[in-house]
Amino acid sequence: MRTGTVLAAVVMTVAAVLAGCGGQIGDSGGLDAKKIVLIPGKADEPFYLSLQCGAQDRAKELGYQLNTQAPTQFDAAAQTPIVTGAIAGKPGALLIAPTHATAMASPMKQARDAGIKVIEVDTALDDTSIALSSVSSDNRKGGQLAAQTLAKLVGGKGPVLVINTKAGTSTTDARAQGFTDELKNHPGMSSLGVQYNNNEAAQAASIVTATLAAHPDLAGIFATNLSSTEGAATGLRNAGKLGAVKLVGFDASPKQVEDLRAGTVQALIAQDPATIGADGVDQAVAALEGKPVERTVKTDMIALTQADMDANSKYFYKSRC
Repeated sequence: MRTGTVLAAVVMTVAAVLAGCGGQIGDSGGLDAKKIVLIPGKADEPFYLSLQCGAQDRAKELGYQLNTQAPTQFDAAAQTPIVTGAIAGKPGALLIAPTHATAMASPMKQARDAGIKVIEVDTALDDTSIALSSVSSDNRKGGQLAAQTLAKLVGGKGPVLVINTKAGTSTTDARAQGFTDELKNHPGMSSLGVQYNNNEAAQAASIVTATLAAHPDLAGIFATNLSSTEGAATGLRNAGKLGAVKLVGFDASPKQVEDLRAGTVQALIAQDPATIGADGVDQAVAALEGKPVERTVKTDMIALTQADMDANSKYFYKSRC
């Protein structure tokens, strides 16, 4: 009887200590299993805003709270302290678009080691052991689609250039690789290689200016993201080459859609960011509820041209939810 009384007292004491710490028996260090934090790649960018809208709608539908915290720059140094702050808030799950394939591994590992369910959305780490799931467009296929589209626009002939953002960004690197691979199927076209604009539109414009000076017969450009596309268009405009040099961009922000309608850009490879956000929440909730999680989830993309853009307006990105 005495042993049973002592054991009961110990159990009650442990329970009281856990309750005082804000935890419950069986939880993971006091994490809030109904709270999800989304850390996109950059604040106020239409792609990530659309992703956020999709994530918010799905989280509300499933009865979860979703908070978004975004860096002002697509940069690991800007994103890392946000991850650290999110860990301190003890959410049950973290949805994140890592801004670098290796530099973000350490902070994301800290989140995982704290018991937080880590789900990658849009971009991904090289280290596949940290996140439970990665949800993104099939960016390699997107690059292939861009090459096929540009080939039609230039009649399958001439030199073409790829303008990429920052080396080490998993999504855009995959797009550039897919484009390069597909270009081998178009022998009349030649590659002038891949140049990086450090996610700065002005630098992309300078790349176009220099390329046109060295290769006045430039037939087309594939720009792998928003800043690359906007900068390439500026460079072509300054050279009086808009429309003469065919430009295929990636994504469908409001400004890019306007440029497509105006003929500044001849085609856009549009993703489905709202679905990426919703699918990311689905995977996070599955992990939180102990259900099976899909390690890799791929979403659709489409090539938009002036002729069919309005029929596919569901792919246009949003500037707010």
